Amino acid sequence: NNIFSAFWSFLYFIGFCYLTNQWSNAETPPFGVNNMQAAIAFSFFSIFPWAGAAYLAFLRYRQGADQAFAPSYEADPTNMGGYNSYPDATDPDGGYSQPPFAGQPAQPQSGMQQAPPY
Repeated sequence: NNIFSAFWSFLYFIGFCYLTNQWSNAETPPFGVNNMQAAIAFSFFSIFPWAGAAYLAFLRYRQGADQAFAPSYEADPTNMGGYNSYPDATDPDGGYSQPPFAGQPAQPQSGMQQAPPY
């Protein structure tokens, strides 16, 4: 990805230089001026995103592949402090709990019609 992005950045730079040189050497055509100016502008503005992508890919390459296969999101996988996602197999509360308000009977308010049970 690093070489791919750097290659495209280089190609857009060469294309920009070539188009600008050809445009400056050409006599003024009666039509197509806006098309040529747009091609030059877009090739110039395409250099920077591709160069940025190449730089970020290079930084990712320097970081190494070991970070991609780390067991957690922490930078240091040897850090064992903090939150454990699976503390132990026993549940101190004794399993699942009932949803809230499940044990209370429905109390209709005055003037309100009670919803039918489904």
